[in-house]
Amino acid sequence: MGKRVLIIGGGASGLMAAIMAAGEGAKVTVLERESQVGKKLLVTGNGRCNLSNRNQQLSNYRCEKPEFVARALGVFGQTETQEFFQQLGIYLKDKNGYLYPYSQQATAVADVLRMEAVERGVKLSCNTSIQGIEKKEGRFLVKTPGWTYEGEALLLACGSLAHGGSGDGYVYAKQFGHEVTPVLPALVQLKASRDWPGQLAGIRMDARVSLLVGEELLAEDTGEVQFLSYGISGIPVFQVSRYGARALAQKSQVEVRLHLLPSFSREELEAFLAKRVEGKGTRAVEPWLLGLFPQKLIPVLLKRAGISKGQRARELTRQDLGRLAEEISQFRVPIVGTNGYSQAQICTGGIGLAQVKPETMESSLVSGLYFAGEILDVDGACGGYNLQWAWTSGCLAGRGAARGETARGKEAERI
Repeated sequence: MGKRVLIIGGGASGLMAAIMAAGEGAKVTVLERESQVGKKLLVTGNGRCNLSNRNQQLSNYRCEKPEFVARALGVFGQTETQEFFQQLGIYLKDKNGYLYPYSQQATAVADVLRMEAVERGVKLSCNTSIQGIEKKEGRFLVKTPGWTYEGEALLLACGSLAHGGSGDGYVYAKQFGHEVTPVLPALVQLKASRDWPGQLAGIRMDARVSLLVGEELLAEDTGEVQFLSYGISGIPVFQVSRYGARALAQKSQVEVRLHLLPSFSREELEAFLAKRVEGKGTRAVEPWLLGLFPQKLIPVLLKRAGISKGQRARELTRQDLGRLAEEISQFRVPIVGTNGYSQAQICTGGIGLAQVKPETMESSLVSGLYFAGEILDVDGACGGYNLQWAWTSGCLAGRGAARGETARGKEAERI
């Protein structure tokens, strides 16, 4: 009989771990609190499931130990992920480096993972709540209302607090002596201060988003920004949000600055506005700015620049144009918070990597205990990186859990 491996969590990383462990001959049981496995996969990539990304720069994986992620990806990275899913029957579509199933249906990915797990003999126990975990005489005992499961290896793939996650995995990890760095919402909307002009809600426009703590630039991204009644959203906002969440948790002053015409430098913008005066200077400043900005935004820009909306464009002084250019290139959004866990795509924080082995995802404190996915202190940028981390960590943890002591030598040789 193969080694008994218990996996708590039937999400992306848990299913990958189960498939890999079963492939090594282990007897695998997945304990999932939801009514079905792979449920969160169904909403990834707006239902299209962005599986991975060809651009595997390490900066897309945010953590305190980037070398940890590099070593793991060196064993099972984007190439291995693509081969794995093709073997399962998922033909991939490459959209500017973003990899999707050709059907663009997340349900297909969840279904093939579930089918593969079942075909390999994995037992999927859904609607299962955990009442307690302990390690006794070399075995892990997981107590549920109807049964106590036993295994030589325990793998925690419980996810994070995002999207209704319970956070139970952090409790179990702490129970076994692991440190958990503060868990905060990431890839999430940012809330502005009370003086935010809520009338801007509904505007969508391209901008460069710069997140600063004090005057230090921590993160920057460009793309479509969505203006909300309480703040800002959109992919570039999501990309910088984890830095804002961490800074706010430390009581630091956080500000976003939007460059509303990011193709212009500050100097080019002022020259552009001066030339625009030459062409249509007889117009009042509000209609003069139409065609550049959404109508709802123009009065806010003028007010911030100290320009009367009834003024003619040709009456604008060089100082006026300078202040207007400053507002356009440095539209300030004081940030006071983020939306909560329920609206966050992922979380930043989790089980500290210093107490986990990158070759196998095994705890360095408790033999036979493994981790995979969002429960670890690794959060990826938008673009398939969080799922890539799920596949990578799930694969290594599943193999490690099944092989046990032999995994250490085998994986170390490959790195």
